[in-house]
Amino acid sequence: MKECHCSIKVKNLKVKHGRNIILSDVTFSANHGETLALIGRNGAGKTTLLKAILNSVDYSGTIEFFNSEGEYISSPKIGYVPQRLSFDRNTPITVIDFICANYSSIPVWLGHGKKCREKAYNTLKKVGAENHIEKPIGKLSGGELQRVLLAFALEPRPDILLLDEPVSAVDRKGISIFYSIINSMRKEFHMPVILVSHDLGHVVKYATSYALINHTVAETGKASELPKSQKVRETFGLDVGRGEAIWE
Repeated sequence: MKECHCSIKVKNLKVKHGRNIILSDVTFSANHGETLALIGRNGAGKTTLLKAILNSVDYSGTIEFFNSEGEYISSPKIGYVPQRLSFDRNTPITVIDFICANYSSIPVWLGHGKKCREKAYNTLKKVGAENHIEKPIGKLSGGELQRVLLAFALEPRPDILLLDEPVSAVDRKGISIFYSIINSMRKEFHMPVILVSHDLGHVVKYATSYALINHTVAETGKASELPKSQKVRETFGLDVGRGEAIWE
């Protein structure tokens, strides 16, 4: 069995906003082939942690990336799917325009070459969105748009994939499809995934491990053991007497 090397190592990370400390002494690692869920109450710093990994906020401490052979990567390719995409729903841009913009600097109004069109189709097919290739992005449902954003994040193939509450605007069926795609990608490409989620049931069902964030890393563990965590129950105000519905 192939050794599972660390993909990302975060050590002593700290993020300040003015005088306010958002994150302090954050230390954790995630491995290739793992889906690590970041959980915690609103304002705990989960999204800020993703932004630090994306290098879009100032921070102190270290964030290091490694390939599947354990070799250091100085300039990692990071795929990112946001919670939502803010744009004008009346924009005439189609899905193929959006995807091809990731491949070329040629303006979309000049059209798309055969190679670009084929590449876009194959990328969308990976996430089950190839039938939407000619649709305006403003006409997509929440689940369809998230799959298109996932396709955008997967090309070029990232060294790590970040998901920030990616199914908050997706219906129940769409949630299952989205996470099935993520798990398939993770297994096929041994891709590490870091997921921010407010739904503990999704974490137990779809993640492999978790980190409880409360302005630092309060606890880590296997996702399957999440329902047993007293610290998680205390954080979210869960009572054992409420039964198991919260984990389903």
